Amino acid sequence: MKINVYKPWGSGQLFLPSVSILDRYLIQEIIPPFVFGVGLFSSVALTVGTVFDLVRQVAESGMAVSIAVQIFLLKMPEFIVLAFPMAMILSALMVYGRLSSDSELIALRSCGISLYRLLIPTLIFSFLITGLTFGFNEVIVPAANYRASITYEQALNEGQLPIQEDNIFYPEYDKIEIEGTDKKISRLVRLFYAEKFDRGQMLEVTILDRSQPDLTQIISSKSANWNFAQNTWDFFNGTIYIVNPDGSYRNIVRFDHKQIQLSRTPLDLASQKRGFDEMNIAQAQDYLKLMKLSGDQQRIVKTKVRIQQKYALPFSCVVFALLGVALGSRPQSTSRATSFGISVMVIFGYYLLSFVTGALGQKEILTPFFAAWLPTFLGIGIASFLLVRASK
Repeated sequence: MKINVYKPWGSGQLFLPSVSILDRYLIQEIIPPFVFGVGLFSSVALTVGTVFDLVRQVAESGMAVSIAVQIFLLKMPEFIVLAFPMAMILSALMVYGRLSSDSELIALRSCGISLYRLLIPTLIFSFLITGLTFGFNEVIVPAANYRASITYEQALNEGQLPIQEDNIFYPEYDKIEIEGTDKKISRLVRLFYAEKFDRGQMLEVTILDRSQPDLTQIISSKSANWNFAQNTWDFFNGTIYIVNPDGSYRNIVRFDHKQIQLSRTPLDLASQKRGFDEMNIAQAQDYLKLMKLSGDQQRIVKTKVRIQQKYALPFSCVVFALLGVALGSRPQSTSRATSFGISVMVIFGYYLLSFVTGALGQKEILTPFFAAWLPTFLGIGIASFLLVRASK
């Protein structure tokens, strides 16, 4: 990039950066195929992921066409964002493949311009798309997906809010020491289960309470509400079974209404339930705090992996840009069909690797950080290797 000197009116000088003709040329070449790729990949993904299901609901369940269109529009941001990295590799392959097949790369390199210098405009553009992807995923996509989910459920339930959650399951754990060792193991101290959560009310609640070493309580109740004024649970129409350590019943108590001091976390889990694609990073962090309160290690690890993936996903744009430049710069003719085929293979391989590493992270074979970022690191490493070979 050159630094040109501009002389403003009056005395003095002002130094402003200007984009070289080469940079403008490459960026102007990249933008049209990138826009084409976004439209292509997002429309294909949207059709497969949403349109078929909406058409089936309109035909079989009587969903209104206007509601189906609304859901379709709400789901569009998610698939557009998914198309950004895919379009990045397609545009890079098409542009640099055409430059290579037309011998423009040879002409530029004969003038002393290296492949690394030709990479800079595309790399800068990919970082801009990375920022755009991150912004979409944080601000627009979670809210749109959540609204689409609510609209979909309301339409299937004839305009009424459905029961928000079924099978609320909340275990509480505590660490206990193993006698004769310094090791600690997790011990279940309380288990909260409700069949349904309907507009703030838990229905058909069962609680297993093992918090006291020599006593076990089983609480069964038709319903339970959280008492915000007293920060406790109000249980209605239930029975408390008190069990001795040998398994025999010590006492049975029936009640119409009883207040019990328990954690509010089951209410938070049920009322704030969202899929990971309906949460931004801040909401996922809040959900992680709730999981830590429950002590459910499997869900804690899964949430940590998903949070790291939210950070890592936008940088796939950079990975695909580097791979596109490296593969497109090879001295051979590359048609649009070939570019599309290569793009599909690279995209499939990258997301397959992401799925595998994510699963390994949830199994705690990899840390959440490496589970999310390993495909990015490997992609950058492979692209760097190919760029070094192509530059020779």
